[in-house]
Amino acid sequence: MKLATKLILFISGSKLIIVGLFILVLPFLVGEIASEYTNYMLRMQRAEVMQTIRKNGLDYYLQGESEYGSYTMLKEEYIALEQIDSSSIQDTIRDAKRAVEGDTLSYRILSHVFTDQGKQYLLEIGKTSASIDHYNKPLQRVTLYALIFLIALTVLVDVVFTRILVKPLSLIIKTKLLNRQFPFRRKPELVQTSTTDFKYLDESLVLLMQQINEAFEKEREFTANASHEFMTPISILQSKMENLLRDDLVSEEVAVRVVEMMRTLDRLKRISSSLLLISRIDNEQYTKTDTLRVAPLIQELIAEVDFKLEERNIQTVLTLQQDMELLHVNADLLFQLFYNLIHNAIKFTPSGGKISIADQLLTTGAYQIQISDTGTGIPSEQLPFIFDRFKKSISGNQMGYGLGLAIVKRIATYHQIQISVRSQVNQGTTFILTFATNQVRKAIS
Repeated sequence: MKLATKLILFISGSKLIIVGLFILVLPFLVGEIASEYTNYMLRMQRAEVMQTIRKNGLDYYLQGESEYGSYTMLKEEYIALEQIDSSSIQDTIRDAKRAVEGDTLSYRILSHVFTDQGKQYLLEIGKTSASIDHYNKPLQRVTLYALIFLIALTVLVDVVFTRILVKPLSLIIKTKLLNRQFPFRRKPELVQTSTTDFKYLDESLVLLMQQINEAFEKEREFTANASHEFMTPISILQSKMENLLRDDLVSEEVAVRVVEMMRTLDRLKRISSSLLLISRIDNEQYTKTDTLRVAPLIQELIAEVDFKLEERNIQTVLTLQQDMELLHVNADLLFQLFYNLIHNAIKFTPSGGKISIADQLLTTGAYQIQISDTGTGIPSEQLPFIFDRFKKSISGNQMGYGLGLAIVKRIATYHQIQISVRSQVNQGTTFILTFATNQVRKAIS
């Protein structure tokens, strides 16, 4: 999962948790807010009543009576004023019940004791609890809508900021890591960013790529020079040994040893030729202008190794249902690629085994060729290294030291062919070659 996606999921998740917690405590918060607002309104009404009394006198309410009471039509609010003898009553705001015209209702009541002309009076202002609760649901709804809007706004801002923040990292991955073919032909450019960590990462990757390129160039130059220089003395030695074998004075024992030396020399010559081939592929000395039909190529290869198949009693099964052409390839290199894979299959398939070559056209338009055998298989721990040069590999009781699969990998990389392998010990190995859509087409009859 990408860093930007993780950050967005974390931000969204944390916001959702906050919303959930807020929804849980919202009724209590709104209830407290409504209660405080009611207390404030009751105090404001008390102030208005007391101001009226100070201005117009207490008789403005009592009108000669000992007490006064008034309530709204729906009994949601009431004001009561009466003379009291005890001063034990204190100013309070509390919930209590009151009987109004035979109805007992719950009120939020403000009680206030004051003195007028040496007498004590009790002022009560009440508001029904039901009318207070009327504020709760609308207030909860408005608060929830406001919260959701703010959360959505902050998530949007966070998403935009996160994308802007990690954009340099995405560019670093895209330009330095994804779809990069080795060796790196273009000089990598630094990504513009003000984030110190990203800048350090980018500079480190550029430096590492330059060091890898320099090391690769040195290795490639050495391989090409060494392989080329080896060929001359090898050819001279080979000619001298051949002339020595033609000499009648050479004894049979010496001749046998010379033949053994020639075999070793011939192996050294093949290794040098393979290294020179790899070097030329790396240097892109081969053109890719050929168009190659798959079926005739495979049939030609099978005919060339037919004697080996008969000698080892190995059956071949060709299932090439798609008459396809490979575009923009080098015919000689593709021949070498398939030859090495088929020769490898023959080498590690016991007598009486089978080699299958099949193809298929994927739904994506890509084209696949599979070369399978019923050989000894490759241990899973060796699979990641089978394309390495001079990497010793063991398949069954046979050991390989050659450069065949290394050449296959270089040719595939040069042609941008995806190559993969799956294998099970004592069951066989399958090499899968995948050609992109723009690399193939239906053969023109």
